Amino acid sequence: MKYQFIDEEFAYTGEELSNHWIYKNFGILGDTIIGFVGPCTVDKEHMVDLEDVLNDDHIYSTRMLNFIIEIFDLDLRSGVILQRLFSAIIQGKLLDILEKKSKATIRRIGDDLFVDDQQKLSVSICTVSPTSILIHTGLNIESTGTPVEAAGLSSELGIQKIKPFAVSCMKTLAEEWEDIKLCCCKVKAVV
Repeated sequence: MKYQFIDEEFAYTGEELSNHWIYKNFGILGDTIIGFVGPCTVDKEHMVDLEDVLNDDHIYSTRMLNFIIEIFDLDLRSGVILQRLFSAIIQGKLLDILEKKSKATIRRIGDDLFVDDQQKLSVSICTVSPTSILIHTGLNIESTGTPVEAAGLSSELGIQKIKPFAVSCMKTLAEEWEDIKLCCCKVKAVV
């Protein structure tokens, strides 16, 4: 799995969750995760979580750390497992940082992360395209203006160096993904 942090800030709208979007925009082909910072506003027409659509939920953040993952040759259930693995990786990285800085707790429920059990830190969705699994995970950097009680990496958790944090999360996922592939290659079949 390749990974890259995109230094240019731009908005996440939900349209980016389409097959080959990473390749078309950044020239990175194959299993990839990218990270970037920018506002997040997802209109109903681009929402893929039908529960959010039916509940008339709004996805909005003035400043978010966004990750987009595209994996080829994977089914949706495996994609959701990968999405939750990534959420657990982010949770672990945050707990490592906060151990030294804060008494805040980070709790994972499914693919969502919460600060002190109440403030929502993340949004995440996994879907399928004709050629790949696509995952978006976004972490609030600032919590002001969000439609739910939220926490932000900078505003509530005091994390100011967003790019190194993002690269660390992406690198760990890429290493896990490669190790999982190797583990699948080394086992002998039982008959």
